[in-house]
Amino acid sequence: MVNPGTRMNLLRALLALRHGPGAAILPPEITRIHMDFAIRWNDGHFGPRKFWVNCLPRLKFWNPAVPMIVNRSTKQEGPATMSIYFRQLSADETASTSTSATATPGGPKKPVLTGLSALPLAQQPRSSVSGEFPAPPAGEGERVVTIDMKNVHSDRILEEFLAKTGARLVKPTPNEEVEMRQVREREEKGDADRVIVKAFMDDKRKKQAMLEKIKQEADAIKAANQ
Repeated sequence: MVNPGTRMNLLRALLALRHGPGAAILPPEITRIHMDFAIRWNDGHFGPRKFWVNCLPRLKFWNPAVPMIVNRSTKQEGPATMSIYFRQLSADETASTSTSATATPGGPKKPVLTGLSALPLAQQPRSSVSGEFPAPPAGEGERVVTIDMKNVHSDRILEEFLAKTGARLVKPTPNEEVEMRQVREREEKGDADRVIVKAFMDDKRKKQAMLEKIKQEADAIKAANQ
């Protein structure tokens, strides 16, 4: 049986992944997300780096089927750009999305793979730390929307991303809100307990140091009288 402390730590990690900046569901037209920025955070690349660390994991959690490529390079003077690839909807798909009340016989058609998504996996771009895979141009049946991330705060990047993609924010359920409150209360109690323990240990070390000093002085007096 998992002890309460371990369970709470696992719950905290799961809730942190499920909810927070970047927790959003992308529309089905988005086929991939590609980020290009420098490895180091200076020269205007801090915002993109923070978005990658804080927001992209949640986006990936809620949209596991959407490839999210991070191409970093050593060129600090280079641009920091996010490229969002959209699949162009066919006339039939556009009509089906506007008339959601009707259903075609045999169920909905599977989305057609277009552009890079139609390539074999080995030929598709992948994340790199050497600038090996910059954002490619839009393929047939695709369009690309870009976001200039250089010298932009991560919050502003997220706002522009949500506006341009039409992503739907994910809100915690009532049960998750209760769990999140329990996690916060446990963290606050842990902080208070750590303050108490630190004060106790500091006092204990101070007393031990005083006793050691007294012992050394006594040994010195004893040695002088011999």
